[in-house]
Amino acid sequence: MADPTTPRSRDHVVVMGAGPAGLSAAYELTRHGTPVTVVEKDPRQVGGIARTLEFMGCRFDVGPHRFFSKSPEIEALWTEVLGEQIRPVSRLTRILYQGRFFDYPIRASNAFLNLGPVETARCLLSYAQARVHPVVEPQSFEDWVSNQFGRRLFEIFFKTYTEKVWGIPTSELSADWAGQRIRGLNLVEVIRNAVLPTAWRGGGERAIVKTLVDSFRYPRLGAGQMWESVAARLASAGHPVRLGEEVMAVRHAGGRVLSVAVRDSAGGTLDVLGTEFISTMPIRELIAKLQPAAPSIVRAAADALGYRDFITVNVVVDRAEVFPDQWIYVHDPGVKVGRIANFKNFSAAMVDDSGLTGLGMEYFCFDHDSMWTWSDADLLDLGRRELVALKICRAEDVKAGMVYRQPKAYPVYDGAYLGHVAVVREWLARALPNLWLVGRNGMHHYNNQDHSMMTGILVARNIANGANYDPWLVNTDAEYQEEERAGKAAGEAAGRQVPQRIAS
Repeated sequence: MADPTTPRSRDHVVVMGAGPAGLSAAYELTRHGTPVTVVEKDPRQVGGIARTLEFMGCRFDVGPHRFFSKSPEIEALWTEVLGEQIRPVSRLTRILYQGRFFDYPIRASNAFLNLGPVETARCLLSYAQARVHPVVEPQSFEDWVSNQFGRRLFEIFFKTYTEKVWGIPTSELSADWAGQRIRGLNLVEVIRNAVLPTAWRGGGERAIVKTLVDSFRYPRLGAGQMWESVAARLASAGHPVRLGEEVMAVRHAGGRVLSVAVRDSAGGTLDVLGTEFISTMPIRELIAKLQPAAPSIVRAAADALGYRDFITVNVVVDRAEVFPDQWIYVHDPGVKVGRIANFKNFSAAMVDDSGLTGLGMEYFCFDHDSMWTWSDADLLDLGRRELVALKICRAEDVKAGMVYRQPKAYPVYDGAYLGHVAVVREWLARALPNLWLVGRNGMHHYNNQDHSMMTGILVARNIANGANYDPWLVNTDAEYQEEERAGKAAGEAAGRQVPQRIAS
């Protein structure tokens, strides 16, 4: 194996996509003196889904983003890039269900008050039934959650919101993904701790409790400030991000990718040559762009991967205070909105006028749904009406707004996705070893922002230094979640974040 301290200067790396994973990979490559070219189809902004939009003196992220990681290295990188421009924030997020706010993490007194004695009794009975008569070999999200926490808690705290987000029945979502996702979010732990007697929680003599982090960091001017700053650093190092260049084809021969053909903002096509290539594109798009085409079995596997699109309806509200949370989850089935972020509560600098508030309303859909093609005016009207229906503000408080559509925002983790991804991974590793996949969409893997960054960083080290890290182990082999076990030092968990090298 190559000496990991020796840069491989012959490499020229082409990165497809300027989101957190792609920019982190490029930034790491420049640290090792490896030339890199980043191509990004958006003509104006970097950051991907972690960008920040501006409208009427208000700034809106494309969905809320927290800057929190168990990896000291990721935390240090954020500090290195932004310094005092990234600041601590005390976390407050709640669940809105049937007109009531549930504390998140849930407190027993709040849960009992909101659910009431009758509903609490139903939850306890349902949980007892699930423990006595569980679904044997659960295959779906619905089976897995119902087994763990009872059908009633599942219906209250998981079913409606999960189906809003993913657009498919919870009976079709992967049980494998449920285990990973809920271990990380762990809403169920706080519900169980709040609602269920200690003796009912399981786990032997002493139940292990996890707690959500109560603070995080956030850039003063929005999540996009981080990625605009990284792009500026790349430009100062002589590697500016090439905006407005969409990848049209990934050309390969002799078992290696040779170039990517991009269409520039003027409509022309040019080839970007390289020795190593990093893709953050959705796997389905990447495989479709290969020239020559991948084998039919690989194309079929990639085509079978699904993606969830979403729309943010961003409104300017003529009120200094609306709600105190950074965001709220809307579990009410009577409205379409899934989550509402109050960006002023992330940073006061997100609004130029302190008398105004900027709210970002998330609507999850598919690009073939009728909602995707609604006019901006219709979507803004929907947002206004739902804010009123949820008693968040009055219709006349909404001054104006803007709409942003994000295609392929989330990979869909249905019951078959792991098999499809495995087919693609096996073929790429064997047929095109100089094509690397990173990031959430690039790997079709459940990743938070810091996980996506780490996949890019590890691949960059593999390329630059001949290291042999496996980016697929990030958020899989280690305790890389936003909680820590009670009594366990944070440093102990953080020390396991970067996967060890795989033996050559």
